[in-house]
Amino acid sequence: MKRIKSIEAWRALLEKSKEQPFLLFKLSMTCFSSLSAKKELQALKTELPIHIVIVQMDRKVSNAIETDLGVKHESPQLLIVKDGKGIWQATHYHINKSVLIDAIEMYV
Repeated sequence: MKRIKSIEAWRALLEKSKEQPFLLFKLSMTCFSSLSAKKELQALKTELPIHIVIVQMDRKVSNAIETDLGVKHESPQLLIVKDGKGIWQATHYHINKSVLIDAIEMYV
């Protein structure tokens, strides 16, 4: 997992998603459901790059993601980003390995 720390890095990734889809994980370091979701994501075997945004530390990036994708912010939140769009999302306890495998197979 690679952390996104700037709006510029986010926008470069968004542009790159036109060639390579990726998983985007937004989390809170003080939220139990975020930590549970992170464990599920770490157990996932995928070829897709995984990028994270720590909401408390990178609020401006989180806000830019919400604006650019038109997806209401939640934490934890996992999105599949492809072709410059958020094409799938899950939040809270819906972020689990089996759901993620199905979503990747269906949408990527």
